[in-house]
Amino acid sequence: MNYSDAERFAAKLDELGYSETSNDKEANLIVLITCSGRKSAEDRVYGAINNYRKKNLYPKLKKIILSGCMALRPEVLKKTDKADIFMDIKDLPALPNLLNIKREINLDEDYFSIKPKYQNKFTAYVPIMTGCNNFCSYCIVPYVRGQEISRQPQEIIDEVKYLIKNGYKEIILLGQNVNSYNPKLSASADGSTELTMTASAIKDFPDLLEHIAKLPGNFWLRFITSHPKDLSDELIKVMAQNKKICEQINLPVQAGDNTILKKMNRHYTVAYYKNLVKKLRKNIPGIAISTDVIIGFPGETKKQFENTAKLFKEIKFDMAYINKYSLREGTAAARLKDNISKAEKVKRAAVLNKILRASALENNKKLIGKELEILVDNKGRKGDWVGESRTFKIIKFKSDKNLLGKFVKIKILKAEDFGLIGELTNK
Repeated sequence: MNYSDAERFAAKLDELGYSETSNDKEANLIVLITCSGRKSAEDRVYGAINNYRKKNLYPKLKKIILSGCMALRPEVLKKTDKADIFMDIKDLPALPNLLNIKREINLDEDYFSIKPKYQNKFTAYVPIMTGCNNFCSYCIVPYVRGQEISRQPQEIIDEVKYLIKNGYKEIILLGQNVNSYNPKLSASADGSTELTMTASAIKDFPDLLEHIAKLPGNFWLRFITSHPKDLSDELIKVMAQNKKICEQINLPVQAGDNTILKKMNRHYTVAYYKNLVKKLRKNIPGIAISTDVIIGFPGETKKQFENTAKLFKEIKFDMAYINKYSLREGTAAARLKDNISKAEKVKRAAVLNKILRASALENNKKLIGKELEILVDNKGRKGDWVGESRTFKIIKFKSDKNLLGKFVKIKILKAEDFGLIGELTNK
């Protein structure tokens, strides 16, 4: 989501006459789009701001804008006074006023309607909603992003059509919880919410996903992130029936123990989650499933952690983002005693990483000898081309051609835990 925010911010700055520099020491304005998900992320922001304020290193710098989740937290204001502007990303249309630039404000413009400055020419992030109503006990997002607000379907579809027309190969729909997408709850120009009637009769996320998947063109369609409690049978059906939707999903479990899930306010059980995975794999053969998990949540016993480790062994995730719990002031969990030591959190994370590496390698070995379509998106440090498959597997291969941003066919020769090595077949 921050990546998409940055693209819209860059577009607005271009409109105001600013030009981007690749050398931050030449900048007179620096914008930080921040995340409050983990304390480590916030600490890096504080360090960056302190560094930017060194006049001998950044002699031309006049203003620092802090936006994203950190900008709306009172405790951030107490910890740093070195940013000049603290700005809600939804206030982006008012940026001229904040920078004291005399310009008439378009009252009909909102954050979603700002055309992004896309950072590459083949993958695009398209936000469909923002905010969250779930209030997981560890999470600060509902307090800083606000309640869920969805973008109007026609606006989303128009942006996707533009991307397809301009040759984009991969479109990623974004939201704190894409499954909660509700076109009846949209943002008006003043940022409030109002009930609206939509011309397209799209009523929920499966409808939106199916409509986009049926648009003409050669492109892949992905979405992030899904809350397990909202992953419907209808959404699974839409994924299974539309070939443009990639066979991959990120489904955060957060814990493998029911007591901890209840303390986290997640509104599902381990059995419910396992049944979801079973339905996904039954209806979408070969689907890759990644997850997010928090270890060391306040009060998590060794037995409760072992339940999470057991779940990892059972599910055999393709990828997992393993986070050590960090206290977020203002959340419900902040009232609990953070009684798991840093050393124990590190130890538990290592256990899960070991299980993950084994399962990821086991899953990847099944692909040896198969031919996969990939989207080439990078060149590695050793000169190899790097791309991602429909199931979000990272694949390296060699070629003398410039294949950046192209679909190619690769035969898999070797499997690693978090990647594959292959050879180009459609030479």
